[in-house]
Amino acid sequence: MLNQTDELEELISGCAQNDRGAQEKLYRHFYSTMMGTIRRYFPDEDTATEILNIGFTKVFLNIKSFKFKGSFEGWMRRIMFHEVSNYANKHVKYKNKIVLMEKDAFVHKDHANNLYYNDLLKLLNELPEATRVVFNMFAIDGLPHKEIAKSLNISEGTSKWHVSSARKILKEKIEKLHLHE
Repeated sequence: MLNQTDELEELISGCAQNDRGAQEKLYRHFYSTMMGTIRRYFPDEDTATEILNIGFTKVFLNIKSFKFKGSFEGWMRRIMFHEVSNYANKHVKYKNKIVLMEKDAFVHKDHANNLYYNDLLKLLNELPEATRVVFNMFAIDGLPHKEIAKSLNISEGTSKWHVSSARKILKEKIEKLHLHE
């Protein structure tokens, strides 16, 4: 649909003028990409749709501030990420724990190689919600614990605990799949 930069710039300009047709085209073009990002954190379709729609509303309200410096998709992702963080802050109960760091045991390389993408997503979706959100921010999006802690209003230690907990749970689940046989 949006193969050329000119078409994207035209849509952005239309959205800045509150053109509903341009907004719909932009929404349809970026829907699956943004929904995929959000569903890594919140796999429930209703929750993800709620976050997505709030995010797009903020995109349309703030689109005039986009200065065509850098990627529009990156600019939009930041807005969606902030909405994921806002939703998590309001709805996900984070445990404040004293963290005792331990070394994570690695999953055997052959086991991990036999996992398919959809299998891995299924395992991630089985993690407790707070742990899944933090793990995705750290392992998938590459955010440091300091930034995760700030965006979710938790301590860095709690962020580290969630990542460690996710690794332990995922390791156990992968080993139970008996992929080495």
